[in-house]
Amino acid sequence: MRKKLIAGNWKMNLTYKDSEKLAKEIISKIEKKDLNKTDVLLCPTFVSLGIVNKAIKDTGISLGAQNISYENNGALTGEISAEILKSVGCEYVIIGHSERRSYFHESNAVINKKIRKAIEFDLKPVFCVGESLVEREDEIYEGIIEKQLTEGLAGIESGKIAEVIIAYEPVWAIGTGLNATPEQAAQIHSFIRKIIQKLYNEKAANEILILYGGSVNENNSESILSAKGIDGALIGGASLKPDDFSKIVRTAAQIK
Repeated sequence: MRKKLIAGNWKMNLTYKDSEKLAKEIISKIEKKDLNKTDVLLCPTFVSLGIVNKAIKDTGISLGAQNISYENNGALTGEISAEILKSVGCEYVIIGHSERRSYFHESNAVINKKIRKAIEFDLKPVFCVGESLVEREDEIYEGIIEKQLTEGLAGIESGKIAEVIIAYEPVWAIGTGLNATPEQAAQIHSFIRKIIQKLYNEKAANEILILYGGSVNENNSESILSAKGIDGALIGGASLKPDDFSKIVRTAAQIK
């Protein structure tokens, strides 16, 4: 059985000290028995990676970054390398988030290079895919998601695909108050597994983790996380609220 993963994407929020405070509050509210059943990941800003890593040390909670460069090093002002992320304790990195695609015009080709670089340095990519409202309404969303998967995973060998985590984020449900129904989410998760099987094999499709990432909160988490094929959640706003985030972790741990 795939172990659920609850990931908190803090986005561009919290100062250095506030990040430490939030991490400690989250730790205080999550019971060890829940961490035995559910993996938890925190993704603060680059500036706060070190202080959060120190706060979560030996707790069983993992650290991730929100972005990565596809280059190793050099004259690339404002970028961050895989080696730097590893040096501050990162085990995961979010790649291809809809905000990176939309605001910073990251293409599938760029995202692919980032995924490959993460894998090269033993960082687990949380690879985001998903459709816009227009693409959903025009009923072309399956083609969009298949293209994102196919181009984003190009050149990644079957022996490495197990290191990739996919996060389905319906762009129309992020920060809008809208949400895919559990049935809609389950349908897309099943579709994603079919594409992974097509690109790789049945074993890879059965083993890969697929998270849901569309405005998950403490009120809807049980129905979403209980849906077939959903292996966890990539959480934005609710991850900044320790009570809400810990409740989601507890909910995930109780689902069989």
